[in-house]
Amino acid sequence: MDIKSTPIEGLLIIEPQVFTDPRGYFYESYNKEKFVAAGINIEFVQDNQSLSQKGIVRGLHFQAPPFDQGKLVRVIQGAVLDVAVDIRKNSPTYGQNFSIELSAQNRTMFYIPPGFAHGFETLEDNTIFLYKCTDVYNKQSEGGLLWNDSELGIKWQSSDPLISEKDKILPLFKDLVSPF
Repeated sequence: MDIKSTPIEGLLIIEPQVFTDPRGYFYESYNKEKFVAAGINIEFVQDNQSLSQKGIVRGLHFQAPPFDQGKLVRVIQGAVLDVAVDIRKNSPTYGQNFSIELSAQNRTMFYIPPGFAHGFETLEDNTIFLYKCTDVYNKQSEGGLLWNDSELGIKWQSSDPLISEKDKILPLFKDLVSPF
């Protein structure tokens, strides 16, 4: 397992060691000992899975303390453009975003600690996305940012994605009162 840092502190790219043979492939998608050795000493308490068609944007979401969530995300089938926005007030990268393509083919995983808004855009039909979360979902703690806020400068691939009604009315970054 190869764990790489990103230009934004805390965001980590995880590339598993994949073993292939004529039967298919095998890899560890999570190994607590290896994560702890890499400095990721966390406990996952909830798994979430979604299925989306091409051209869907989900997010940008976060949960506020005390139910703030870190997420280990990966794609089981299909592909996404995964995006994290730093909403930690005292961070030198506050308001900056990082994006990465995750797919069933590249098997790359992405760790997003608490203090980030997170979202993704599906790049293929029938994309299955898996989240391992460090805390349980709590409706009263949910927050978010408008996916296409020009101040964030996210380079989505679709100019007219399908968005949930809830996500269409999320606030702009300039109006965010960050709980982090």
